[in-house]
Amino acid sequence: MSGLRVRRRGSGAPTVLLLHGLGATSDVWEGVAASLAPLVCVAPDLPGHGGSPPLPGYTFAAVADAVAGLVDPSGTLVLGHSFGGVVGLHLANAPGVRAVVGLGIKVEWASDELARGAAMAARGPALFDTREEAVERHLRLSGLTGLVEPDDVDAGVVQEGGRWRAALDVRAFGVGDPEMTALVAGARVPVRLARGEHDRMVSTAHLRELVPDPVDLPGLGHNAHVEAPSAVAALLGPFR
Repeated sequence: MSGLRVRRRGSGAPTVLLLHGLGATSDVWEGVAASLAPLVCVAPDLPGHGGSPPLPGYTFAAVADAVAGLVDPSGTLVLGHSFGGVVGLHLANAPGVRAVVGLGIKVEWASDELARGAAMAARGPALFDTREEAVERHLRLSGLTGLVEPDDVDAGVVQEGGRWRAALDVRAFGVGDPEMTALVAGARVPVRLARGEHDRMVSTAHLRELVPDPVDLPGLGHNAHVEAPSAVAALLGPFR
């Protein structure tokens, strides 16, 4: 997909493709990318997020197709958070992918949760009179309130018709059930799943149903990559 906002750093192989969660932007990977130096780190704003254009419609597969061109066929490790972790698993069998690490992926979805996502997708964006209000909305949608300073938010908000909104295309909330069991079973490369110890979106028991040795990151929550970048970077250790 052309027009993606992509952040790149480093010069050493293999390439690490960093995929953020729903509502966030590639900026959340800054600490992880620094911890992975000198590896090449490529972090896009996913379609409909930050500075990247929207898609006509959202499925996990469609988002994966949009970023597939960022996979280095000579060797890529994929690290994705939550929504981005599911996207990463859709790339597991792409030429050049050596392993996929998924952080904080919600495995079980109740019908009412899926219905709420569909309702949010149909609602349209909330517009605000000030940038500050839109920043607050962006941080709330991405689960980054209290973890990222409002003054540090860049691509997460946009101005539209003289008003402000979070950059997220809310239609992305309608992607539906990720069907993780089939995704993990179908991956032909190693898959490592992890969660923060205090992540209320997914349990270790849920992850253990998919992989034999999920990783619990002590003291961390859903956005562990922002809270403790070096601990999340270390998840790639066995594959570097």
